Amino acid sequence: MSAPNQSNTSSLPFLLMGIPGLESLHIWISIPFCFMYIMTLLGNSTILLTVRLEESLHEPMYYFMSMLAAIDLVFSTAVVPKMLCVFWLDAREIAFEGCFIQMFFIHTFTAVESGVLLAMSFDRYIAICNPLRYTTILTSSRTMQVGLLSLARGVAVMIPLMCLLTSLPYCKTRVIPHSYCEHMAMVELACADPSVSNLYSIIVATLLVGSDSIFITFSYGMILRSVLRLPSREARLKAFSTCGSHVFIILLFYIGGLLSMYLQMFSLGLAPHTQVLVADFYLTVPPMLNPLIYGMKTKQIQERIIKLLEQLAGLRISPADNDRADTEKGKFS
Repeated sequence: MSAPNQSNTSSLPFLLMGIPGLESLHIWISIPFCFMYIMTLLGNSTILLTVRLEESLHEPMYYFMSMLAAIDLVFSTAVVPKMLCVFWLDAREIAFEGCFIQMFFIHTFTAVESGVLLAMSFDRYIAICNPLRYTTILTSSRTMQVGLLSLARGVAVMIPLMCLLTSLPYCKTRVIPHSYCEHMAMVELACADPSVSNLYSIIVATLLVGSDSIFITFSYGMILRSVLRLPSREARLKAFSTCGSHVFIILLFYIGGLLSMYLQMFSLGLAPHTQVLVADFYLTVPPMLNPLIYGMKTKQIQERIIKLLEQLAGLRISPADNDRADTEKGKFS
């Protein structure tokens, strides 16, 4: 095949299969994904709105929660709406450029989330192990700098990969055996050797996850040591409950990501739909759980959400309505 023909074929749109082998069950499979996406939108939007409206929450800890909520909204929205279009409408076609844009957002914000999770573990370490210096170490400006640094790191590691992938000629089938533009599934469609991009992605993913997880483990290890020294059994149990839920969602994020990547590279004899479902749940379950684990279980967030709901309910009852209700009540007293 000549180079011009390769170029012409490469500009054609791709076709997403959804869940290979389970096409007849797409409608049923879409129900949990739709539910998780709705919960993701509601939970993360609530966190963002609450932190934005309540000045008492304008602190580093809640800024990090807002960053995490924004990240989850971005890469969930980059995946799930198109996935549901495939499941519901059989709208499998996705533009050549759109496929790489989707991939860029997914992997970039996955890397950004890893950086924010690391920052949140450091935030808790300082708050518990060195509380007297918390306000001097983690100022609002430094918190924003950490967020921007995480974003810059995610973009920086993804740009070379995007250059490597877009330079490949895609002259094989246009069908991607996945429900979104997954990196490993796409490179298999290239009619050139993708070993450089594969090697780069493995090295970057392993280094990012490895370094971030090491520092997160150190932070929570130091937190655990401090918690065990607390004199009150009730305080220890409360700290264990909070940190345990944090560790659970962190493990789900990192293990799920690595499992998704390595299963795509080394199938290990698993059915194709198993690999795809693991990748799909990895991108939909943590964004749904994050606002529950980090936000709703935080007492200050709970109190502010209740306060905002009470204020909204109060706005719906005007003073005239209250007077009328009192009048009616007086007639029957």
